[in-house]
Amino acid sequence: MTANKLAIIAGEGKFPVLIAKEAKAKGVQVYVLGVKDNADMAAFKDTAEKTIVLKVGQLGKAINFMKENGVKAAVMAGRVQHVSIFSVMPDLRAAKVLALAKDMRAKTILTAAINEFKKEGIEFVSSVLYLERFMPQKGLLTKRAPNKDEQQSIDLGYKISKTLAELDVGLTSVICDRAAIAVEGMEGTDNCIKRAGEIYKTGAPNKKAAIVVVKVARPKQDERYDLPVIGKGTIKSMLEANAKALAIEAGKTLVLDLDEVIELANKNGITIVAM
Repeated sequence: MTANKLAIIAGEGKFPVLIAKEAKAKGVQVYVLGVKDNADMAAFKDTAEKTIVLKVGQLGKAINFMKENGVKAAVMAGRVQHVSIFSVMPDLRAAKVLALAKDMRAKTILTAAINEFKKEGIEFVSSVLYLERFMPQKGLLTKRAPNKDEQQSIDLGYKISKTLAELDVGLTSVICDRAAIAVEGMEGTDNCIKRAGEIYKTGAPNKKAAIVVVKVARPKQDERYDLPVIGKGTIKSMLEANAKALAIEAGKTLVLDLDEVIELANKNGITIVAM
C-alpha cells in the first residue's frame, strides 16, 4: 500500500525517526503521534508535518488526529515500555477494546486496536515499508564467525527464543556454555542482556565460555507492529555483559545504524550472524 500521507505512532528509539526520514525523502507527508514518556518528539522537527503526544490508551484521540489530517495509512514503530500497561488510563474507545480482549498480551491488544482504526478507514502498513535495506539476509555480518562452542549455544538459543516468541513472552534468550542464563520478559532485550551479564559474573562455573545472545521474530510475525529490532545499544549492552556472539533472524530483524553496528562489533571482536 502506498500513500502520500503516513501517520507514525512512535515509541522510543531511532526506529520511528528513521521511518519518518525515509518516508519524507520519498515525498510522503509524515504525521507523528508520540507516546508520552517514550517518543523523542524533538527528533521529528525536520520531518513531520504535524505532531501530537498521546498517553497509552488514548485510542480515540489517535483516530481523531488521523481523520482530521486526512491520513489513511499508519505504522507503529519504536518500543513502548511494557510496564506502561500497568498504568493505562484508557479512553472510552480503548476501554471497549480492552473489555473484549481475550487476554492482555501485546499481540492481542495491538491487533484489536488496529481493527478499530480499520473501521475508520485507516490501514496499518508494514513498519518496514521504507526500511527493507536495514533487514540483513542470511549470512555472516561481521569479520569473525562464531566458533564451535558459540554455534552450539546459538542453536540452543534459537530454539529457546522461538518458544518464547510463540508464547508472546519475549524474543531474546542469552546462552552460555549451552545453558540459558536469561530470557527476555517485559524489561526488553538490552536489560535482559545486562541481567545475564550480572548472573554470569556471579554464578557461571566456566568463565571461559562465551555469552551468546539470540533474538528472533515471532511465528507468523505481523510486520505492522513490534518487530525485532537491534542497534548500537544492543552491542553496547553486550559489551557491558561481556557477550561475544549475536544471532538474529534473517530477513525479519531490523538493524538500526547497520554499518555502525557492524563496525562496533568488529572493533570489539563480536560476531553477528543472521540465521
